[in-house]
Amino acid sequence: EEGKWTFTHNPFSAMKAESVNDLMNKTNIESIRAAQYDIALNGNEMGGGSIRNHQPEALRKVFEIMGLTPEQTEERFGHLINAYAYGAPPNAGIAPGLDRLAMLLAGESSIAEVIAFPKTGTARDPMMNAPSPATKKQLDELGIEIKKDFNS
Repeated sequence: EEGKWTFTHNPFSAMKAESVNDLMNKTNIESIRAAQYDIALNGNEMGGGSIRNHQPEALRKVFEIMGLTPEQTEERFGHLINAYAYGAPPNAGIAPGLDRLAMLLAGESSIAEVIAFPKTGTARDPMMNAPSPATKKQLDELGIEIKKDFNS
């Protein structure tokens, strides 16, 4: 809507090796692909992961392309980017979807059928009525004040 680039997945995923020059030169942005992968079983996604971007200048370039100023990048992600400057090794991960495997083994078509306390699309738990509103005591303990009028 704003004519800017946005993520379709994780901004901390590394780009594929053939895309490094395009990222650093801010060219062919639409062609840059992340080094991400999935495990599939008979057409069902069973897990996914990615190689993480551990290069400080490449991470800064990603956020620059996304429209963040250097100050915004530093404020939001500086702790991580600065830590990578000390030489973090390349790393990757994968998260197997054991709940998805249980769904297939049970012959169910919905993952919600095999999860003990499934959430709705808005992350609500109808069985526990969660999240529930915070009490005044809880808000006071956390130093949070709810204002109805945002101009005051």
